[in-house]
Amino acid sequence: MSSRNPPLEYREVAKGLRKLGFALQLKGSTGHEHWKKEERGRLYKVTVSKHNAPFGPDIIKSMAAQAGVKKRVFYKACGKG
Repeated sequence: MSSRNPPLEYREVAKGLRKLGFALQLKGSTGHEHWKKEERGRLYKVTVSKHNAPFGPDIIKSMAAQAGVKKRVFYKACGKG
C-alpha cells in the first residue's frame, strides 16, 4: 500500500467521521457501527466494522463514498491528509 493512502485505524476513522459531522448511532445486535448525519436534506450513513481495523484502501474508499466525500477529504478529516 502506498504511503499516500495508508491504512487507517478505528480511532482515526471515528475522529474523522466526527469532524465531518457524523454521530454514532446506538448499536443493535450487530457488530457494525452506524454513523449518521443529515446535510441539506440528505441522510448519509457510514457503516464501520470496528473489528476489521486497520482499514485498507477499498474499505476507506467505500466509507468515503458513504460519507459523500472524496477519499482525500476523508483522509484529511482522519488526520492523514
